[in-house]
Amino acid sequence: MVHPPPAEIIDGCKTFIPLENNPDVFETLCNNLRVAPGLQFIDIVSLSPDALRQYSTTPCRALIVLAETAIFRHARPTNGLPIPEYQGSGPEEPVLWMKQTINHACGLMALLHVLFNLHDRRYVVPGTPLEELRQQAVALAPDARARLLYESEFLEKAHMDAASRGSSRVPSPREDNQHHFMAFVQKDSRVWELNGGLPGPFLRGTAEMGEGLLSEKGLKLTVQEFLAAAEQTGHSEMSIVAVIEDADAA
Repeated sequence: MVHPPPAEIIDGCKTFIPLENNPDVFETLCNNLRVAPGLQFIDIVSLSPDALRQYSTTPCRALIVLAETAIFRHARPTNGLPIPEYQGSGPEEPVLWMKQTINHACGLMALLHVLFNLHDRRYVVPGTPLEELRQQAVALAPDARARLLYESEFLEKAHMDAASRGSSRVPSPREDNQHHFMAFVQKDSRVWELNGGLPGPFLRGTAEMGEGLLSEKGLKLTVQEFLAAAEQTGHSEMSIVAVIEDADAA
């Protein structure tokens, strides 16, 4: 990283440059976070069985999804979701979930939710700042955990550097962001929606480990509601990046 631009404080809140849902951007962010090798980020341009068959050798355990805010709000209204306000902490929790309090940081949050929960966090390297942050986060209650992320200069620099390297025009933190990221992770057959903008982790259901998230069952538990919301709202901007592990790692 070479002198990334700093975050801005807007209306009293730290605000980042939004990330693109772009494999190259996530690879840069992983490098900045000193993540272990073994992950591939792949644009999913078609959900047809023929198109997805090429990824069937190694089941996909994580998806990062970006949707227009109108799609997200239709699929995830602020009330009526069966998600209690999360109050958990400690190593016995089934997943590590983190509340988002940094504006425009939902892409970073999606990647952190993947890294901290995928395959027993094997891509978080011991002795790195990311692992130190994870260890601290595990023991904290949700509000203190969110504050830890908010105050992390390491995360800010890693994000702002990656966000400045997208393929399209780099927006200002002050520009309105009409999109939202979320992550889906399959852990011990259970499929979790991990989104720092929700009240807590959202258990979507179970899928056999041999199926993965790009299977028919996996897609039903992850992106299907958002695709339906896109149709119902007339909004179409949505992208899916599959996080695929190298065969040896998976």
